[in-house]
Amino acid sequence: MARANEFSETTRGIRVTVRSFYLEDQSEPERGHFVWAYRIAIQNEGTETVQLLKRSWHITDALGRSQQVHGEGVVGEQPVLAPGERFEYTSGTPLHTPSGFMAGTYHMVVTETREAFDVTVPAFSLDSPHQPASRLH
Repeated sequence: MARANEFSETTRGIRVTVRSFYLEDQSEPERGHFVWAYRIAIQNEGTETVQLLKRSWHITDALGRSQQVHGEGVVGEQPVLAPGERFEYTSGTPLHTPSGFMAGTYHMVVTETREAFDVTVPAFSLDSPHQPASRLH
C-alpha cells in the first residue's frame, strides 16, 4: 500500500504541489533498495505564459549523503503553461536508506520576453515503513 504526503509552494505565481509515495513492490529493504514515486502538479496561477526549460534536484538520504541531478525539462518535456494551465507528471527515485528527502528548482522563462526565473520545488520527504521508530525522551 502506498503512503502519500503532500507539499506545496508558490513562486512568482507558479504553484508546485508534490505527493510522494513509497513503492513497497519495487523496494527490497533487505538489500538496501528503497523506491519512491512522486507526482508533481505545476499550476500557472500568474498572468504570463511560461515554459519549464530545465530542472535541478537535490536528493538526500537518511545518512546525509546527497546528490545533485540536473536535466532538460521534466519526463522528456518542456511544458508551456498559459495562465490557468496545469501540467502533471510522475517520476521516481531510489535510495539506499529507508528515508530521505528531495528539493528542487525548475528553471523557467516567460515565453513573451524570454525573462528567466527559478521556481522552487518544495522539499518533500521520502518515508517508508522500514525507517527506525524515533524515540522521545
